[in-house]
Amino acid sequence: MSDDRGDPFVDPGDPQAVERAERRREREAKRAEKAARQKQKDAAAPPPPPPSAAPPAQPRTPEQEFWDEPAEPVPPDAAPAPDAAAPAAAAAAATSEAVSSEPAPPTNEAPRPDPPPPTTESSHPDPAPPPRPMEETGAGDWEPPPPRDDWFDEDDDHELHDSGDPRMAGAARTGRRHGDDDGRRGGFIGALLRHPFRIVAAIVAIVVVVFLWALFQPFHGDGHGRVAVSIPKGSSVGEVGDLLEKKGVISNSTLFQIRVTLAGKRSDLFAGKFIMAKDMSYGSAIDELSQEPEVVKPGVVTVTIPEGYTRSQAAQLVREDGLKGNYMKATVRSKYLDPAKYGGKQAKNLEGFLFPDTWELKSHSPVANLVQLQLQDFKKKIKHVNMKYAKSKNLTIYDVLTIASIIEHESGVPKQRKDVAAVIYNRLHEGMTLGSDATVRFATGNFTKPLTQSELESESPYNTRNHAGLPPGPISNPGLATIQAAAHPAKVPYLFFVTSPDCKTLAFAKTEAEFEEDVQKYEASKCTE
Repeated sequence: MSDDRGDPFVDPGDPQAVERAERRREREAKRAEKAARQKQKDAAAPPPPPPSAAPPAQPRTPEQEFWDEPAEPVPPDAAPAPDAAAPAAAAAAATSEAVSSEPAPPTNEAPRPDPPPPTTESSHPDPAPPPRPMEETGAGDWEPPPPRDDWFDEDDDHELHDSGDPRMAGAARTGRRHGDDDGRRGGFIGALLRHPFRIVAAIVAIVVVVFLWALFQPFHGDGHGRVAVSIPKGSSVGEVGDLLEKKGVISNSTLFQIRVTLAGKRSDLFAGKFIMAKDMSYGSAIDELSQEPEVVKPGVVTVTIPEGYTRSQAAQLVREDGLKGNYMKATVRSKYLDPAKYGGKQAKNLEGFLFPDTWELKSHSPVANLVQLQLQDFKKKIKHVNMKYAKSKNLTIYDVLTIASIIEHESGVPKQRKDVAAVIYNRLHEGMTLGSDATVRFATGNFTKPLTQSELESESPYNTRNHAGLPPGPISNPGLATIQAAAHPAKVPYLFFVTSPDCKTLAFAKTEAEFEEDVQKYEASKCTE
């Protein structure tokens, strides 16, 4: 504590000096006030009680009496010979006693001194000496302080530091004055800001968690739909991953390669034809490719047409399987099915009636045989679909097939098929355009690349952005589950939908404002990258 009084170099007009003097006077006034209160309390306190009588002496035990007996006298002939060094030791002891009047503390090596020799005045041992008073042992030197009744005085709430400023008491404990926090923040965020490396560690931890989640895909599922995949012989893991990503079986080729490496199955993937699903997890795709495909019987070819394939997409698969003939020409008309019986009086081809499935045909069979099997399969399956609700909305079977073909390309996951159907029904009821990009892709033939502005403004009757109502006909060949959803839509008031930020499911909205919010979330997501 500094004192400026008497210092010739102190400026009396210095604000800090004036403040210190003011604090000093306040401190002295506080101390004087406390001393006065303490003096009043001492004067009003009752006199201390008289000291209590010493407790009676406890009787001595036989063991204590045994040790209190005097030692036997040593005979003269057994006395030790005088030592030459004894005088010197005695002199040193005398000198030590002269320097320090206090006795040295006993040590473990020092022998126990013998008791004084017995006297002849009494043949009986002296009675046990009374216990030493407590003040001699030191046990009674301490007394508890009197209870204080000023613990909660207001003065104690402002503890004074040596400099006289109550706030300096906190500064002495924390190292900072009151309010001098330099903008520091408390809590978890404050701890991170004070230690930048923690921020880096937190970011790294988040990145690792996101990466592991994307790599192992918990709760992802086995996918939906059917996709025919042909793995060429000698393909590397990278080429297999690129092929699966292109087919829509997996979402990322690089992560697929990492999963294959971690699973130790880089050399366990088989070549051949596989029937897989869309949007499969990496683990499910690896398990599928790790199983040897079924051996094709000699002279037999297996043809698989996935759900939602168009005539042109199916024609490419048929050519790869080695069937003879032109599939596109064979699917314009057929004696096995008349679209007019199903409401398709203006149908230009058999799009929508070519039921997707897997068939075994003789090698080099004509494509007409495959078309016949597809149409016959459709006629069998459509009989089990209840069209009562669709007919109540003045829709034909051909209209239901058209709606189902749109659902095949618009629905994110199978469980949302009925919701997509409900949006189509509701927009038809309101006289709104469907605005389906799937119909634009069918009109332009662009099934993989992003749609351009000119394609979106196409004048094709299949462009449901510009033309109200349903397109002229189906845009693909839907499966049975999708046809059922188109015939029995969900009872929901949705009018809009867009892809969710997870890039898999759809976000549905009842109003245009809600739809715009969902669009902003979609555009801000990684789905648009």
